[in-house]
Amino acid sequence: MKLYEYMGKDLLAGFGITIPQGKVVCHPQEAASAFKEIGPAVIKTQVLTGKRGKAGGIAFVNNPREAQNEAGRLLGMTIGGFKVERLLVESKLQIDRELYLAIVLDGTLRYPVVLTSTRGGMDIEEVPPEFIVKYPVRPSLGLQPFMAREICRRLDLKADLAKEFSTVLLKLYRLFKERDAELVEINPLVLSKGRFIAADAKVTIDDDALFRQKDLVKVEERTDLEKKAHELGLAFVELDGDIAVMANGAGMAMATLDMIHYYGGRPANFLDAGGGAGVEQTAQALELLLATKPRVIMINIFGGITRCDDVANAFAKVKREKNINVPVVFRLVGTNEEAGRKILDDIGVSAYGTMRETAQKAVELAG
Repeated sequence: MKLYEYMGKDLLAGFGITIPQGKVVCHPQEAASAFKEIGPAVIKTQVLTGKRGKAGGIAFVNNPREAQNEAGRLLGMTIGGFKVERLLVESKLQIDRELYLAIVLDGTLRYPVVLTSTRGGMDIEEVPPEFIVKYPVRPSLGLQPFMAREICRRLDLKADLAKEFSTVLLKLYRLFKERDAELVEINPLVLSKGRFIAADAKVTIDDDALFRQKDLVKVEERTDLEKKAHELGLAFVELDGDIAVMANGAGMAMATLDMIHYYGGRPANFLDAGGGAGVEQTAQALELLLATKPRVIMINIFGGITRCDDVANAFAKVKREKNINVPVVFRLVGTNEEAGRKILDDIGVSAYGTMRETAQKAVELAG
């Protein structure tokens, strides 16, 4: 279960990690009132996705009127498929230095791993591996002070700075362990006037351990479209691209996303329509794709249990009932393939035989 930033920061504060003074608000007027308490501030949208800054979801304000106006702009906007319903108004920090610090459960090692870098802030994914320290921690031993000192040595932190960083790291590990976390991340961990402050926080709790974390508020992680798909029994995840994808089978869907990325495209979603989806369920899946407002729709069907003519009939039905004004590219192979191709030909849609050429065409049409 992912937590909102303000919830993650509350946990950090509970373990003695310094966070900025802040207040959660739901109305523009509340943002103005919060500014009067806090002073020069940053207003941050509270959504369960990253890249908020690049999406325009963070604003710096210098007076109550600015706070109210920016809060009015931010509330109600959509970022990564999530509607903004609350904001975090925080004091603006003097930033002397930005670091990155996280503890994540490594599924391959089956150990927690400390990840840290002196190059924190935006685009941490682009930091070269040689500037990131990775330190696995055996659960039977836990993170010990001598390990924290070794991590500081690898980061080339000196004297008092290393001592302060070690203290934060050990507290963060306690949170990770006692709260059954899969991820705790502070990015950036800001050095401000000689002390470290968690300027941002991402915390993910293991769903299977929630029975032990009874004081945590249950967070709904699905977007509106994902909720609708769940009700229909479809596996659907919204992404931030412009090529809508449907495939029959989770492995097929993942391979389709990879192929689109390989040719330079950006998938708008993951959608597994299921191995035995009939006409009605396929039609519902197509309506979900149209709701993402894509530039192109790519449908990748390998007919085993799923019949190619059923998929083609479903598409023809949606095409008649909905005004599909975006290009659609098909890969249609398997059971009743010829019948399916004929149905598509009759409505002016061609089907390809390989995933490679289908993905290439989808990326080309998406521009």
